[in-house]
Amino acid sequence: MLRKFFRPDEGFTLIEVLIVVVIVAILAAISVPIYIQYVAGARAADPQATIGAIYNSCKMYLQDKGEYPTDLNVLENEEYLEIDMATKDQWEFQIVGSPAALEQIMATSTEKMKGGAGQVVYYDVRTGKFTGYGLPSDNTE
Repeated sequence: MLRKFFRPDEGFTLIEVLIVVVIVAILAAISVPIYIQYVAGARAADPQATIGAIYNSCKMYLQDKGEYPTDLNVLENEEYLEIDMATKDQWEFQIVGSPAALEQIMATSTEKMKGGAGQVVYYDVRTGKFTGYGLPSDNTE
């Protein structure tokens, strides 16, 4: 008598398979954008560290010379700064400002960077904040 309440194992029904597919699609829709933002943030860590080194070198140059450098080559030629070749291949750095006031340091990605060329990371000297590629938008207060 109990046999008529149990059906034999025949596999999954179409509804069960569709429910699993929908759940997996929802999880993918949520996690993929978060993962992409995480990867972009990780790629932005290299120029952030280098910009920090450039800023510190600019401050040392100011103490020694009485003015800020306007060109990154000056810092490298006078041995205030050394940037790895791998970082130089992927990012181009620029100092924005005058000898009297440093305003901004920016990094622009080259075609060798896996995230693509033209991505920009900014460091505003006045506010001390990073903005741009791979950084949260609420960091732009």
